[in-house]
Amino acid sequence: MIPEIEIAGRKIGPAHEPFVICELSGNHNGSLERALKLLDAAAATGADAIKLQTYTPDTITIDCDRPDFRIEGGPWGGRTLHDLYGEAHTPYEWHEALFKRAKELGVLLFSTPFDETAIDLLERLDAPVYKIASFEAVDLPLIASVARRGKPMIMSTGLANFEEIGEAVATARENGCPGLVLLHCVSAYPAPMEDANVRTVPHLAEAFGCVGGLSDHTPGSAASVASIALGGSVIEKHFTLARSDGGPDAEFSLEPAEFTALVRDCKAAWRSLGRVHYDLKGSERGNLAFRRSLYVVRSVGAGEPITAEHVRSIRPGYGLAPKHLPAVLGKTAARDLERGEALQWDMIA
Repeated sequence: MIPEIEIAGRKIGPAHEPFVICELSGNHNGSLERALKLLDAAAATGADAIKLQTYTPDTITIDCDRPDFRIEGGPWGGRTLHDLYGEAHTPYEWHEALFKRAKELGVLLFSTPFDETAIDLLERLDAPVYKIASFEAVDLPLIASVARRGKPMIMSTGLANFEEIGEAVATARENGCPGLVLLHCVSAYPAPMEDANVRTVPHLAEAFGCVGGLSDHTPGSAASVASIALGGSVIEKHFTLARSDGGPDAEFSLEPAEFTALVRDCKAAWRSLGRVHYDLKGSERGNLAFRRSLYVVRSVGAGEPITAEHVRSIRPGYGLAPKHLPAVLGKTAARDLERGEALQWDMIA
């Protein structure tokens, strides 16, 4: 049994609609005005929450050109960490305006902190939940510090092995985390669909007794919808106004119409799960008439034997079930039977 959790009054778990998070990340392209437009557009998609990342280049790394600090391959190949994070970070001084706009829009906004200064800022802004990024899943002191704030936590597991995930979960719980979501994540940007392995989502939830979900870096929304069909409860996906605008995460982000479809399809997939059920559904009742049943297809006089020329299994479905045909053939007609009559037991002698 997976325990549900509550975030800002919203219950999250297998018994509830999926909780879809719109990740703004670095697609503001260095403009607060664009960040506010992103927030407006994200709220309009129907997402349940919007997420930022709270760090500065100097709180997440150092300005160093040594090989250890230079990225190889992928969309950011050739850049130093400090250079990339300098472009991608959401400045601390923007946060108050962004949280204010989210409140005006009536949408839940929260963030991923990467150090104590970020946690302190988010606490002042009364962030209702915290995210632990996949690369920080091994930073147990950071996890412990976040957990001590007594708020729900969402943790991505990309790059962490099973043992490391267990250590992170134990650290969160031992330090007072009241509710935990684990997101299966492939930390590749973008992630190939064949690496998605979304069957991990329900296993993760069962193994650690947590609400499970997917932080999705694959193209499109298929992996997200598949994870909901397998029992996931939370989806996180990156968002941009337009991929053609560029930005550090643009390549693996969804545009507004695509994200709106993601929200719609994830929630529809969850509604379609229902329960194990073999009885007639309400939407099917009107189609009972189109099942097959036994009908008189050639008139037969009272007392005459009924043969396969007189009775057949055809549509519609108002007569006896087709399984009774062997019992009917060879019996006699109890009265004159007219072509087109639905056969009933009282018509047979």
